[in-house]
Amino acid sequence: MSAAATPGWFPQLLDPINDRVLLVAKREQEYRDAAFLDERSLRQDGQRQIVDWSALAAAVPADARRDVQYIFHIGHVGSTLISRLLGELPQVFALREPTIVRTVDEMLEERGRPEALWDPATIPARLDVMTSLLSRTFRPEQRAMVKATSFTSESAAELVPAGSKALLLYASPERWMETMMAGENSRTTLRGAAQASLRRLHRRSGEHRWNLWEMNEGERIAMAWATEMTSLKQAEARLLDGATMWMDFDTFLGGSAESLQAAAAFFGAQLDAEGSDRLARHPLMGRYSKSTDYEYGPMQREAALAEARRTHKETIRDGLRWLDRASPLLNLAW
Repeated sequence: MSAAATPGWFPQLLDPINDRVLLVAKREQEYRDAAFLDERSLRQDGQRQIVDWSALAAAVPADARRDVQYIFHIGHVGSTLISRLLGELPQVFALREPTIVRTVDEMLEERGRPEALWDPATIPARLDVMTSLLSRTFRPEQRAMVKATSFTSESAAELVPAGSKALLLYASPERWMETMMAGENSRTTLRGAAQASLRRLHRRSGEHRWNLWEMNEGERIAMAWATEMTSLKQAEARLLDGATMWMDFDTFLGGSAESLQAAAAFFGAQLDAEGSDRLARHPLMGRYSKSTDYEYGPMQREAALAEARRTHKETIRDGLRWLDRASPLLNLAW
């Protein structure tokens, strides 16, 4: 069987400079275990092969499936947990953050520029090949579901194939800012991404409104929330009616069984009330979803957010005030 026809060979890395793809052999259990399908999921002893993109594209069967579905999110809103839980359903083949999606998103962002690596005329065919690769499943009754990296929602309208759907995960600005302030790693990551976030927000708003050097930490965190939320709203506007469903992570935690049943129904997967109750009590609900060796459930999360709320109340207040001023300019309500 061609490597292009089976998920047993995963497109681990797309090299757009040399137009080649690193394929890595993966078993179904490895997909289930991986929080991220990037370099962290590689095995030292795993089989690998490098193929030209053109050869891989030519090997895609004419009748290949192109029905992958997506989860887009603003980051730190339980997307890994929800992907893992839905991945427990026999009809769902869950893939979490394939690097190839991030690379294609980057290529779409530079489309049409003089320095772009890809001819814009080839992009629809390239998207079609990636869609077919991500749509492969181990069994016919499964349907692939990609949990994307947060910033790739910029390209959501082009990533989601016709007939497929996308879940849009978010949290309120206050809860999200508490989450960011609860962990030093999250704060460091946001500081590193602030320039790109503001660039994206300005591109979407159509004009230069803010200067990063004038923004304090709370305002920058609020700006990052606004960037990701307007990205999801743009995705909703560009996709067909009925192709998107919003889910607030705190609402999910307050009624996991009902939320899981609603998400499964949205994606066309079977999950009755009894099954959703069982899934809502799954051990995954009490583990840190990115590394399930650690305990971290709703109670631990709530305690961490309460501490962040007490310790960083002025920073969070600054962010909320910035959002009050910025939201009318961005047509953003919550």
